[in-house]
Amino acid sequence: MKFVKKHLLTIYAIGVFLYLFIPVALVILFGFNDVRGRFNFRWVGFTLDHWENVFFGPVFGGVPGLWDSMLTSLRLAFLSSAIGTVLGTLIALALGRYSFRGRGATNVFLFLPMATPEVVMGSSILALFLALRINQGYATLLISHIVFIISYVVLTVKARIQGLDRHLEEAAMDLYATEWQTFRRVTLPLIMPGVFAAFLLGFALSFDDFIISNFNAGPTIQTLPLWIFAANQRGIPPEANVLGTLIFVITVLVMLLNVVWQRRQSAKTSV
Repeated sequence: MKFVKKHLLTIYAIGVFLYLFIPVALVILFGFNDVRGRFNFRWVGFTLDHWENVFFGPVFGGVPGLWDSMLTSLRLAFLSSAIGTVLGTLIALALGRYSFRGRGATNVFLFLPMATPEVVMGSSILALFLALRINQGYATLLISHIVFIISYVVLTVKARIQGLDRHLEEAAMDLYATEWQTFRRVTLPLIMPGVFAAFLLGFALSFDDFIISNFNAGPTIQTLPLWIFAANQRGIPPEANVLGTLIFVITVLVMLLNVVWQRRQSAKTSV
């Protein structure tokens, strides 16, 4: 009993991590399952055939639509997060550095996309496109993802800006640097870790989104979440587990690199 009281927080933390990562471990494990039939729910045996299908499937047939939906999701996530990061960073700079009429209302409105359920946001954006008589397709999907991402970008970058030491910028301008030179050589490098973190967050949100994409993709565009949802009706192939494993591993590596980079930037700033 004393051991439990002494290590209660540790036991709780381990339980939370197990709750979070056991499903991920099962996804990885069943990517190696030698499944027979439509559903990949029961362990049969170990095989690497599904990994071969993922890497060599586009040449020899593979799973129809899997790689196309994967590439569509990657392109969409990159474009939406890149555009959303640029726009969100500019908004964050305006809100974090300047006082203007409507600043408080702007801060409130930026919280609305995050507080609004995705089904409401997705249907609202669809209603806007229908009212404007804009056909659903890649453009509408890209715009809807940018609208969804931009609030997260603003809050992430704004937090970095508020923790920035203004004396560094003032010192640069005292040394006759212009406003643009100060921004490019002082402000931007200092907030870049936050900007990159916002880009990664936007990329993950866009890549993972299903509800907003389902409303605004139209009949011709299919992202990976939409493909998995459609495949679930006839049985998800193990190749989807393989792609999930690859995405998880790459995401973890990118996040680790981001942490290392942020620490190096913080060390440079402190020096």
